[in-house]
Amino acid sequence: MIFLACSLSFVLLLITTLHVYWGLGGVWPGQDAASCARAVVGFRGVDEMPTPFASFAVAACLCLATLWPLALAGVFASPFPKQGLAATSLLIGLVFLGRGIVGFTPWWRRLAPEQPFARLDLRYYSPLCLLIGLGFAILAITEFPT
Repeated sequence: MIFLACSLSFVLLLITTLHVYWGLGGVWPGQDAASCARAVVGFRGVDEMPTPFASFAVAACLCLATLWPLALAGVFASPFPKQGLAATSLLIGLVFLGRGIVGFTPWWRRLAPEQPFARLDLRYYSPLCLLIGLGFAILAITEFPT
């Protein structure tokens, strides 16, 4: 399970880094703020990236989520009981699973139709959320103390 925990943490660290980059004004994968917003935000009519505060807030949440699998797998000492870590990991997994599932619904397609986001979301973002959510759920269930 340590491999799964480290893999989840690594992927989440990469996503955290991207959000910090965007918070600092980065525009990849676009060429400017508008094209970047159409690629990573995707809401109808979006032409600018979220505020730096929003990007940093998401990055902070992702940073905490990065630590959770490692703490649950015992990679480092945690002040939280293992049952609490497992339960919280399951909740984090449900959030990612929910985002992944919503990404395939017609409602989400209407809400976030901008290209290339819609294509990237179906191909990469939503499936990645499903995998992250599944990883958290597996880790939570297998590491839950009996």
